[in-house]
Amino acid sequence: MEYESSAAINATPEQIWDILTDAPGLSQWDSGVRVEGTIAPGNKIKLYSDASPGRAFGLTVTEFEPAKKMVLKGGMPLGLFTGVRTYSLTPGTAGTDFTMREEYSGPLLGMMAKQMPDLQPSFDQFAAGLKAQAEGGSGGAASSDDM
Repeated sequence: MEYESSAAINATPEQIWDILTDAPGLSQWDSGVRVEGTIAPGNKIKLYSDASPGRAFGLTVTEFEPAKKMVLKGGMPLGLFTGVRTYSLTPGTAGTDFTMREEYSGPLLGMMAKQMPDLQPSFDQFAAGLKAQAEGGSGGAASSDDM
């Protein structure tokens, strides 16, 4: 099971990276998430999502390549259920191509999938909000032509 959203953003990878790694700032634009902790290599953070209000997701920053790639991993012990979220920034024709992808796996995937909300709208909201924030806006939804 996986979710993915992307956007072509008219900003440098460094500008976008600064927004992605500013944990307190994420909730100040239309990201749909709030993060507690410091986003840095090896750190543990808590992510709260509008898609699952009131629930904190414990994640570890497992990869951290500034202005290129960040991977967050969380889940249940022994790999019974695991989520891996990858943020990628690559040079594009109109600035930077941003992709956020989350893959779920593990023996309890079938049972857990039945309890999870559809995360695609929150992924699309995050990508659109990041685009608007990086391009100097205040967030908000973008049209499908913008992605």
